[in-house]
Amino acid sequence: MESRVLSRACTFASLSQLRKQLRENNNNNSVSFVSARPIGAVGEGGNLIWGRQLRPALLLESSSAGKQRESVKPCLAAASSSPGSDSAGEAKPVGFIQKYPALVTGFFFFMWYFLNVIFNILNKKIYNYFPYPYFVSVVHLFVGVVYCLVSWAVGLPKRAPMDANLLKLLFPVAVCHALGHVTSNVSFAAVAVSFTHTIKALEPFFNAAASQFILGQSIPITLWLSLAPVVLGVSMASLTELSFNWVGFISAMISNISFTYRSIYSKKAMTDMDSTNLYAYISIIALFVCIPPAIILEGPKLMKHGFGDAITKVGLTKFITDLFWVGMFYHLYNQLATNTLERVAPLTHAVGNVLKRVFVIGFSIIVFGNKISTQTGIGTAIAIAGVAIYSYIKAKMEEEKRQAKAA
Repeated sequence: MESRVLSRACTFASLSQLRKQLRENNNNNSVSFVSARPIGAVGEGGNLIWGRQLRPALLLESSSAGKQRESVKPCLAAASSSPGSDSAGEAKPVGFIQKYPALVTGFFFFMWYFLNVIFNILNKKIYNYFPYPYFVSVVHLFVGVVYCLVSWAVGLPKRAPMDANLLKLLFPVAVCHALGHVTSNVSFAAVAVSFTHTIKALEPFFNAAASQFILGQSIPITLWLSLAPVVLGVSMASLTELSFNWVGFISAMISNISFTYRSIYSKKAMTDMDSTNLYAYISIIALFVCIPPAIILEGPKLMKHGFGDAITKVGLTKFITDLFWVGMFYHLYNQLATNTLERVAPLTHAVGNVLKRVFVIGFSIIVFGNKISTQTGIGTAIAIAGVAIYSYIKAKMEEEKRQAKAA
């Protein structure tokens, strides 16, 4: 009992001594580190003594002392932020990407268009002297895979882990990607680039049909009506296309169906993996899928006279460099398309994708001097306009759904 009384007396004596020191400090308009430390300790963790709360006066004085102690911090921070100091609070310089995001996004769009146009032109030039689309498709994927492996080796980006379950999910996506890629190249080799892209404008129609009849999703009547000019335009262009043949037409249609199923399987294989690693793994699987048909269908012809004829026409150096660069352009424009989608809204990306097709068709006609009839030109314009309307409506609906979920 005596010890408890003594301890209580010592406690209140110490508190009275602290109050006296505070008054002296306030009169002198200075802060004493010796007096601030115990009061700060009381103010932060000492507001309960034996289960009882301190009197308001003590709490008020302790909080005022805490404020005085806080006033010392800016001075210390100013001193520590002098030249040569390594302060954590020092403002970091703003990079170009953060300072000018619109310019960076514009650069992504420009490079996406530029690489896509260059790829289509160089790809068609290769087919003019080396008409082996299965082998060229393998080269496209092989160069991209080597690029991905080198990027992983240097840590840009860091390779994401792969397991059996994820491989099982990505395999059907990669198979559809491989089939769509090969059949697109078969069409590019058989007909004019502009005509292939006009047929590929039907891809939204197949996407809508698959969503309605395979996934069971309800497609609004406005979307179906927007697809009518696409079908009409492609039909008009096909009837009078000077380079028309059934191999090119059917291959482009199979490509549309393949990429439609790729979209369906992609929705089922949703993963947290970043787009760069995801596309790399899909490219690796697709490469192994494309190699067997290339060997079976074109292997004997290539060994007999395919490689020899190409080297005779353009030389070994140009032949190898053309194949290398067309593979690089193919991989980079697909990667940039994905990166651009991550930077902009779906509506902006949809409009940009339509404009990209216009650029490719226009530049291919100029570069190769393809003669097109008036009806083909009008049909192509109608098809592109229909795709633009469809893309706008669909992206607008997706944006409204996302805003509704956020609300």
